Amino acid sequence: MKKVKSKIGAAPGTIIYIGEKESRDLFIEVFDYNKDIVEEKKIDKIEGVFDYLSSERITWININGLGHVGAIESIGKHYGFHPLILEDIANTRQRPKIDEYDDYFFVVLKMLYFDNQEKLAIEHISLVLGSNYVVSFQEAEGDVFDPIRERLRAGKGKIRTMGSDYLLYALMDAIVDNYYSLIEVMGEKIESLEDELFEEKSNGDITYDIQNLKKEILKIRRAVFPLREVVNRIQKSDNPLILEKTQIYLRDLYDHIIQLAENIEIQREMIWGLMDMYMSTISNRMNAVMKVLTIIATIFIPLTFIAGVYGMNFKYMPELEFEYGYYVFWGVMVILFLALLYYFKRRKWL
Repeated sequence: MKKVKSKIGAAPGTIIYIGEKESRDLFIEVFDYNKDIVEEKKIDKIEGVFDYLSSERITWININGLGHVGAIESIGKHYGFHPLILEDIANTRQRPKIDEYDDYFFVVLKMLYFDNQEKLAIEHISLVLGSNYVVSFQEAEGDVFDPIRERLRAGKGKIRTMGSDYLLYALMDAIVDNYYSLIEVMGEKIESLEDELFEEKSNGDITYDIQNLKKEILKIRRAVFPLREVVNRIQKSDNPLILEKTQIYLRDLYDHIIQLAENIEIQREMIWGLMDMYMSTISNRMNAVMKVLTIIATIFIPLTFIAGVYGMNFKYMPELEFEYGYYVFWGVMVILFLALLYYFKRRKWL
């Protein structure tokens, strides 16, 4: 909250990192490649990436650590990024979006994953597409781009023969593909809770589990749904940075996002149904208990009536002088009790 308050009232373009994933050291990795060769470097100073702006190859610059606002400002000035873009790079609360400029695109995404405690973690990702480069900004080390790195090193697929727009697509596709694993894990969690509810093994903690699922699916929904507009705008853009041969891959990416959105909506409805199912289960249990108590009370009503009648202190009662009156009294009560039990069993109320 202290970081958020410091951003309120700041001038537009002010770079303030408000996230929680602090990075001790600035870590930069660079892939400079074409169809024949690829060079991979690890750089610890932002000045080491300035020369790649004039490279004749395609360059992927991956910067880890949004807390290093000075480095972000330096690369922004050298590459000519708009100050509002630099502000959004460090603003982890920025929703996924796309900004189109004359000579570059700016894309914001959310990289989602489950941590070791099986809690949903969100990482802010920013991508800047230029004519011969893609610059990615991450909050901390660790991402879903390892398949992209392996394809660049091994020269597999089309990534080494295509332009920077295909690299942008590949990075976005890796993030979107990771969403499928999240949806699968969410589906397993929903099925597990459903099994607990049907097997009546649920306890009071299941309400917290359902609420956590609601929060997680809403976070995933906020990350996925805006991507439809992002990819659609890139696909329909007439900017020369997006080549026509890349359009088919962007259309495929758009189809994946639509499919993800549909699955998220289905799971969202299922999670909302879990709470209704839980409340129905609790209501059914309460009804079962009340039915048993009602039957017990119904059985004892005539018995209580008989006991009340013969518990009165009248001096002249015909049955008081009967020698076997006590045994008859108990016999009548036992027979009445068994008759009522048989009646309720026959009606399938027990």
